[in-house]
Amino acid sequence: MTLTAEHTTMPVLGRLPVHSSRSAQVAHITEAARQIRIQDLKLVHHAGAGHIGGDFSSIDILATLYGAVLDVAPDRVDDPERDRFILSKGHVAGALYTTLAAFGFLPVEELATFLKPLSALNGHPNRRKVAGVEANTGPLGHGLPVAVGHALSAKLDVSLRRTYVLVGDGELQEGSNWEAMMAASQYQLDRLTVIVDRNRLQQGATTQETNDLDPLPDKAAAFGFAVVEVNGHDHGELLDVLSAVPFRPGKPTFVIAHTHKGHPISFMSNNVAWHHRVPDAAEFAQALKELS
Repeated sequence: MTLTAEHTTMPVLGRLPVHSSRSAQVAHITEAARQIRIQDLKLVHHAGAGHIGGDFSSIDILATLYGAVLDVAPDRVDDPERDRFILSKGHVAGALYTTLAAFGFLPVEELATFLKPLSALNGHPNRRKVAGVEANTGPLGHGLPVAVGHALSAKLDVSLRRTYVLVGDGELQEGSNWEAMMAASQYQLDRLTVIVDRNRLQQGATTQETNDLDPLPDKAAAFGFAVVEVNGHDHGELLDVLSAVPFRPGKPTFVIAHTHKGHPISFMSNNVAWHHRVPDAAEFAQALKELS
């Protein structure tokens, strides 16, 4: 399937040279995130399905990781020493696919198949179908335990490769994550970084109303993690923090990225209705105008 005029917008941005200045890196990531949001908006609108609210809260994190932080490249997806990234909140697969396309891991043209019959681009990522996907995710609470396994494997290999995992704050209500965190602390997996998309909203309600996580920083610290809080939409903060881990030798890192579901669209931002709502024609036009 080829991209229609409605789909085609996003250039393949790739990465800047490693010696580029911080300001150049931040500007590059900022534009990548904008292009990824435009493309993701079109994907969800034309597919008639998706999780655009969570996509938009996590895109700045994804763009920073793939745009400047992760030691992985389209021609090195099988390199044993590559960094690993696992999307635990697998329902925001649309954001991951568009990010992979923006940085050359996935042909942009393939995005037009999103959620189509027999497409590799399913509603949850599949490592056997999409280059650059490290783990099949979707059942919440599973990605962090998988990431701990990757990080433990790296330690046993005496490898410097890093493992990053992005979790939703709602899924931290599941005990499997805290069991995994105990193991990460026990084995001193300081090459592991857990990033929490802390948008405080989950399907149908706030996390506080459902099962309050606070004081989340204290809880993560009690489980043996070095805890850092950032503005999850500030590309400079994200770049500085995610590039600097580990923060404490012998301790895994827990990055709480404060975000807004649906950011930065005026009528989507911090609105629980946009957990998996699809924009209609008027909403689509308004969102596209705001991003442009």
